[in-house]
Amino acid sequence: MIAFLKSLGQLKRYPSAVGGIIIIILLIALAVYAVSTIPYSEAIRLWRGGEDVWGESPRLAAPVWVDWFNRQKMSHSIIVSSLDGTAERTETDGGKTQLLTFPVHYAYDNFPEEIVIFFTSHYADKPPHVALKWYTPDGREIRITETSAKAAQTYRPGQDSKLTRRLKGTVAEMGFFQDPESETRKVLKGDYKMVMEIHTFEQDSTVDAKLVMHGQVSGLAGTDDRRRDLMVALLWGTPVALAFGLLAALGTSVTTMIIAAIGVWYGKWIDATIQRVTEVNMILPFLPILIMVGTLYTRSIWVILGMSILLSIFGSGIKSYRAVFMQVKESPYIEAAKAYGASDLRIIFRYMIPRVIPMLIPQLVTAIPSFVFLEASLALLGLADPVLPTWGKVINDARSQGALFHGQYYWMLEPAVLLMLTGLGFAMLGFALDRIFNPRLRGL
Repeated sequence: MIAFLKSLGQLKRYPSAVGGIIIIILLIALAVYAVSTIPYSEAIRLWRGGEDVWGESPRLAAPVWVDWFNRQKMSHSIIVSSLDGTAERTETDGGKTQLLTFPVHYAYDNFPEEIVIFFTSHYADKPPHVALKWYTPDGREIRITETSAKAAQTYRPGQDSKLTRRLKGTVAEMGFFQDPESETRKVLKGDYKMVMEIHTFEQDSTVDAKLVMHGQVSGLAGTDDRRRDLMVALLWGTPVALAFGLLAALGTSVTTMIIAAIGVWYGKWIDATIQRVTEVNMILPFLPILIMVGTLYTRSIWVILGMSILLSIFGSGIKSYRAVFMQVKESPYIEAAKAYGASDLRIIFRYMIPRVIPMLIPQLVTAIPSFVFLEASLALLGLADPVLPTWGKVINDARSQGALFHGQYYWMLEPAVLLMLTGLGFAMLGFALDRIFNPRLRGL
């Protein structure tokens, strides 16, 4: 053990190992942050929710850092609600008439992508009546609409044909913010407000509303075509990828080494059977079998993980470990163990396997990203777990929606960069460990 720890201490001599360790630590920190700040049930709700979850998110919005590279300031999402106190409420006529004022400070160079108003009202028989008006910084008043506020209602001014005609053929997203003095479509910056006049017909009737203006940029990772925040998938994809890669690599490497040691020690028909099974398994198509399982049986990531381990156990690694164990078996300390009456299992697990562990570690580390890429590849083929948000699923969604064709490069590049960093970090560390523990490479 002391010699083993001393060998690990040599990692600081290799800059590649230091860089790989830094990348791996950052990935682990990201995974811990995701699990601790976004519980599993909340992550699933955010990723598979509906209008109630995604209603405040814009569709296909770029990350906020994209705005740093533009000359014009892109629009951000603005949310003003009577529920959180950002909208001002005043009452007249004994509470039967109410005014909700929604202040909007608009300082962007581009128009909002979409405007949505959410109503929530409580009444017994007759719904309240609401009238919406829009006031601009230069004193103009624009009548939006008049309607009855149902219990849960959504109004989109941009889809109101009557409002578009009142704005002289301009949709609300532009007509509300357009500078009338400009010959081109230019934003008039300043303080706007939307006023909602509410008339109630029952004693305890109430109305609340939320004004949502979807911007062109949103969040650190942007949103997809379903208004989902991509940061949820990028964060939770990290623990999923690391867990899948580590469990698959650990289960495959350790089990393969144990099987090889058992075959070498007992020999005869046991070793012959293991070698024949290995040779048959090596010619089986690995990826097509996983595709068949995902298509015909289940897409659960845990079933895919089990099948990956099962198909990888009897791989070429058994041949490599067998060659090493054949030499270890003839070592003097093995003969000494047999002489004092050590059992077969004690010799295998106490004397043979520990001798080969230094050879296992580099292979284990370098195998982790291969399984991470395997999970992403299956997701890219549409065989991802239907529940978990993963990097591969994000890439598959971006590909199917033509993200690169429409210029939404962030959608594809963000998970791809994380995959590349994962592969780079483990590869750099694995190659350095191979140099330390492999006698043939130790002097290089």
